[in-house]
Amino acid sequence: MTFMRGLISIALVTTLASPLWAAGSGSSEPKPKTVTCTKGNVFSESKGKCVPQQDSSLTDEDRIEELRSLAYAGHNAEAQALLSALEDPTTDQALTYWGFTHRKLGNVDTGMVFYAKALEQNPNNLLARSYLGQAHVEAGRFDLARLQLTEIRERGGEGSWPEASLAEALRSGITFNY
Repeated sequence: MTFMRGLISIALVTTLASPLWAAGSGSSEPKPKTVTCTKGNVFSESKGKCVPQQDSSLTDEDRIEELRSLAYAGHNAEAQALLSALEDPTTDQALTYWGFTHRKLGNVDTGMVFYAKALEQNPNNLLARSYLGQAHVEAGRFDLARLQLTEIRERGGEGSWPEASLAEALRSGITFNY
């Protein structure tokens, strides 16, 4: 029986591994960096090299890619510096990452405010719902986390990374760092 549980756990982790790369809307999966730039620099896809994070050739997409990599690596304060450099740091996507980075830096109440603002702008922001639900799991509010999981599923997120990560957090009590 214990052996079987171990196999089931391995299967669950394997099954969740591919959705884990599909966080967020569209292709906003966290990625380990393939190019490591020195602090304060960001990899520019268009230039094919690292440039200062304030470089005018950088797109918000370049900055989002970099900040996701930074958050994935646990460098949330650096990710916030990139959020500040976005042309519009108040989009629902940016607000979601503001919430995430604040929560991971220990500013949970501030993070919750950002999640609420992101969902006010876009109630279908499944990543914000997942991170909000994971914050509720961390606080022991499984009832509120389950409400977010239901919302994700009702909004077409079944099988997505936001759904899988929140379901796993509810099952295990362990949340994700990206």
